[in-house]
Amino acid sequence: MLSGLGEAVEGLPLVRLIVLLPWVYPVISALHILGLGILLGAITAVDLRLLRLLGPSLDPALPVLVRMALCGFALAAGAGLLLASVRLGDYLGNPVFLVKMGLVFLAGLNALALRIAEGRFVPLPEAATRRSRLAAALSLVLWTSALFAGRWIAFS
Repeated sequence: MLSGLGEAVEGLPLVRLIVLLPWVYPVISALHILGLGILLGAITAVDLRLLRLLGPSLDPALPVLVRMALCGFALAAGAGLLLASVRLGDYLGNPVFLVKMGLVFLAGLNALALRIAEGRFVPLPEAATRRSRLAAALSLVLWTSALFAGRWIAFS
């Protein structure tokens, strides 16, 4: 069933265009990397502040950093979907790809759980609970692991 889905997606006109035009795939890949950089740079700063490893002078920037992380995620996810669509059948059979997708899913759930538990879009670092500090540490581990898994895909 999954191989049939992969073949169907790989045959879509947009996906065929990505394959046929030699410059499109590298541009999408660069956008994926840019999105990852924005996401990881912003979320790392937020997480380090929640862990109180960065000082309160960062607090005014936290709402902007959270929005940047969301924008970076949207860019990375959109570009990543396009990249994977070219060889979706292969990726769906690659355990490292599936691990990466699982890590991204767990990182997203962790962020959502933190926002729900805190009852606000941006957690307050000075009032960070044990739960929010744990969520920040878990966020750092999950996003870093997803990044490593993404690079590992190229070698598996």
